[in-house]
Amino acid sequence: MSNAFTDLLAEKGTLLADGATGTNLFNMGLMSGDAPELWNTDEPAKITKLYRFAVDSGSDLFLTNSFGANAARLKLHDAQNRVHELSRVSAELAREVADTAERKVIVAGSVGPTGEIMEPVGTLSHSLAVEMFHETADGLKTGGADIGWLETISAPEEYRAAAEGFQLAGLPWCGTMSFDTAGRTMMGLTSEGMVDLVHGLDNMPLAYGANCGTGASDLLRTVLGFAAKNGTLPIISKGNAGIPKYVEGHIHYDGTPELMARYAVMARNAGASIIGGCCGTLPEHLVAMREALDSTEKGPAPTLEQIREEIGDFSSESDGTDGQGPTRAPRRGRRRG
Repeated sequence: MSNAFTDLLAEKGTLLADGATGTNLFNMGLMSGDAPELWNTDEPAKITKLYRFAVDSGSDLFLTNSFGANAARLKLHDAQNRVHELSRVSAELAREVADTAERKVIVAGSVGPTGEIMEPVGTLSHSLAVEMFHETADGLKTGGADIGWLETISAPEEYRAAAEGFQLAGLPWCGTMSFDTAGRTMMGLTSEGMVDLVHGLDNMPLAYGANCGTGASDLLRTVLGFAAKNGTLPIISKGNAGIPKYVEGHIHYDGTPELMARYAVMARNAGASIIGGCCGTLPEHLVAMREALDSTEKGPAPTLEQIREEIGDFSSESDGTDGQGPTRAPRRGRRRG
């Protein structure tokens, strides 16, 4: 199926996605505990500024401010009846930014997890999860999003429900999961398992991959795991800008622009064709990533030792695919960059 996303990927070969949403909004004054999605109507100029950060830094694709725009999450702010509105407005603001850019830029409608645990472990039914995802996806489509962008998912059941929700809305989509537990998602899925999952869906995503997690090194190892399965879909790599640390009461990510530039090149070499940043990734990181991707030819896939030397230690020895339980990696010197 041809659409704006697949056409641009075919034209360019590699797409630079955007950086952090939360980190940048906190820098604009968002307070911890506030719902970022409410800023779509309360602070539209700041959300437009967030989007322009990505476009001005060279991103080919940016996500809307709608990560938590679902009934379960917005209920915490007594805004559960505003899901469609807040999703729609997030995409409308994004559409205006993309349409006034001097080049083709893709609007990707961000869809995060519901925050609930699905049956049989939890109480969220499949049908209700599909309904939640459908409502968000329909709002994003109405607002003009080119694609939906599922992210930070841990449970295969929730990934499947989202796929159905996008299908009901008629919105093509991409989807990433977060591998943050010794190479696995919180619910135990490995990189190999995710490849099997996405290729077995009736409504397959346009691309799949990983975002967030523990650090860029771990995420690169996960991308190598995707590539080793030789799937048929493009791979997404959206890693955090280093490791979070508390500095003077605030979370700070220690990844420099130089480190993220090396990460971007390694992600492409590892097999990813849509590359961006997640938590902690600021405009200056994106600028360095853009320059690195544009000035460096694609090379061979990195070894684990090269990733460790260039980006930093892994948080665990296992990538989750060897059947071993979680183990911490031994320290091998200080992080570079």
